Amino acid sequence: MNLKYAIIGDPVEHSLSPVMHEAGFKYLNMNASYHRIRVSCSELKGGLDFLKKNNYSGWNVTYPLKEKIVPFLDHLTSSASLIGAVNTVKSVSGQLHGHNTDGEGLVESLVTKGYDLKNKKVVILGAGGAAKAITFALASRDLEIIILNRSVKKAENLAKQVAGLGGKASFGILARGSWLKEVDLLIQTTPVGMNGEDFLFDLQGIKYGSLAIDLIYNPYITSFLAQAQSYGCKTMNGLEMLLYQGILAWKYWFAIEAPVEIMRRSITVLYEG
Repeated sequence: MNLKYAIIGDPVEHSLSPVMHEAGFKYLNMNASYHRIRVSCSELKGGLDFLKKNNYSGWNVTYPLKEKIVPFLDHLTSSASLIGAVNTVKSVSGQLHGHNTDGEGLVESLVTKGYDLKNKKVVILGAGGAAKAITFALASRDLEIIILNRSVKKAENLAKQVAGLGGKASFGILARGSWLKEVDLLIQTTPVGMNGEDFLFDLQGIKYGSLAIDLIYNPYITSFLAQAQSYGCKTMNGLEMLLYQGILAWKYWFAIEAPVEIMRRSITVLYEG
C-alpha cells in the first residue's frame, strides 16, 4: 500500500518538503509519496476532509494554518498543546494527532552547526505558530527572549505564557529599537520576504557579528538576510530548520531515524552553482 503524506498551507508551491521527504522514502525503499496541497484558512475544514477521505497517513502544516488547525485535531502532544500550534499531523485509526517539531528543529539546526546558545540574548520577530514553538524551545534553555510583533497584544500574551512557565521574556512592537545593539541571535519568523519584498525596517546599528536567521528559504537570501549580511552579521536561512523539523516529523510518523544526509543533500543541491 502506498502511504501518502503532504504539506498543507497557503502558499505551498515554494515548499521543498516533497523533495526532501521523497528523497528519504526512495533511499529507504519506502512505498510512500509526498504532495503539496494548497489549503487556505477558509478551506481548512474541507482540506482536512479531503486528506482523511483520500487516506493520507500524515502531513506537515505550514503558514497560515499552524494555529488554525488545532481545534480540528483529536489529540495533541504535550509540546503542541503548550505551544498552541501544530506543524506535524498523523492519522491513527481515523483520529488526527498533532505535534510540533519547529522549535526543536531550529535548536537542532543551530547545535549541529556548533552554535553555543548559552547566555545569548534572543530577539524573535513575529508571534505566530513558528515563533511560538521557537520561543518555548529557547526559553526552556534559560535564554532571555524579546518577542516583537505587529500585534503587540499577541507578543504580550506569548511573553506572559513563557513567564508563567518560569522563562524570561519581554515584548514590544515589531520595529527598530535599542535591542538592535544588544541582540546575539535574531530570528525572523514572519512571511515578509517570501515574495521578494523588502523587509519591514532597516537593521542598521545591529550588533556586529550577531547571528540573523530567516525561516524563509525560498528565496535563498531574503531582503532581511541581505541587510543583516551588509551590517556584519552571520546569517542563516530556513533550510536547515526545514531539514531538522522534517527529521523530527519522521520520528513522530514512523518511529525511525530519517536518512539525514540524504535528505539534506536533496535540498541543498538545488542551490549549488
